[in-house]
Amino acid sequence: MQSGISASQELHAALGSLISSTSQRGLLATISNETIVPGATIPSQSSSFLSDLSNLSTHVKPNEALYILLRRADSLSSTDKSLVAITFVPNAAPVRQKMLFASTRLTLVRELGGEHFSESVFCTEADELTEKGWEKHVKHTESENPLTAEEQSLQDIKQAEALESRGTRGQGLAQSGGLAIRVDDQIATALKTLGEGTGDNLVQLRTDVPTETLQLVSQSSATLSSLASSIDTAEPRFSFYRHNDPESSIVFISTCPSGSKIKERMLYAAGRSNVIALAQNDGGLKLAKKIEATNPDEITEQVILDEFKTEDKEEKKSFAKPKRPGRR
Repeated sequence: MQSGISASQELHAALGSLISSTSQRGLLATISNETIVPGATIPSQSSSFLSDLSNLSTHVKPNEALYILLRRADSLSSTDKSLVAITFVPNAAPVRQKMLFASTRLTLVRELGGEHFSESVFCTEADELTEKGWEKHVKHTESENPLTAEEQSLQDIKQAEALESRGTRGQGLAQSGGLAIRVDDQIATALKTLGEGTGDNLVQLRTDVPTETLQLVSQSSATLSSLASSIDTAEPRFSFYRHNDPESSIVFISTCPSGSKIKERMLYAAGRSNVIALAQNDGGLKLAKKIEATNPDEITEQVILDEFKTEDKEEKKSFAKPKRPGRR
């Protein structure tokens, strides 16, 4: 499961109610405490799917990601119980929320039962969830005309997710339950060198979006005070930093700046677990800490020190001298 998030029992029950209802058009869902939970229900107030889309307007916010499950048939008494799963991820939503919702959308469909869903849609604008916006979506789905740049970007995301859902095998791929990505040959060597404890102590990786290839950006040296300024602020990075002893102080740092593009965020979120597996299996690294941040300037000297300070306290506590036993 690519994000470690699962659907709650309450959501399963709410889905059952939606499928059997003759008055409920849809169901909202969100992510809370690492679990997908049900939200408000969407009533049906007309005899058509398109007209009922107007009922979404009060629930769709410009800065909040949301899952929307809708009955697709016009008549809710129809034998057609198929659903459409909509992932709404507005550009103004927090970056971490965007990554979670994008990387978990396949999990949502799989856990609730893929047989219930005839279509899965990813959108970023509220206008796409209106009658006019849906008609445009259907028209472009059925049309063979060239896509616009924005539509092509969304199509690329769908293709990447399709690759994730069926898995990919082949030489030069990194895969561990998430999105399969191609890997440059230099990466394993750079990670092994980092783990040997000699030379540079910072290795940075990036994903080339057009080719979906994980690339080695740089091998360099950084102090705790210069670490943040050494990491790129314009695009996502996977960084491996050796704090002290390579056996116990390798830190994995993932950063995804708020200005990153949709597909960059998607590939970053879906590929994170694979990069970790690559470092451990091919690079032989023992990762002591994993830190996730939006911007590199969040990775301050104090953040790193606090991570290891907590560990030191726990070790001292665990090895405390036992009390002398009392008399029996």
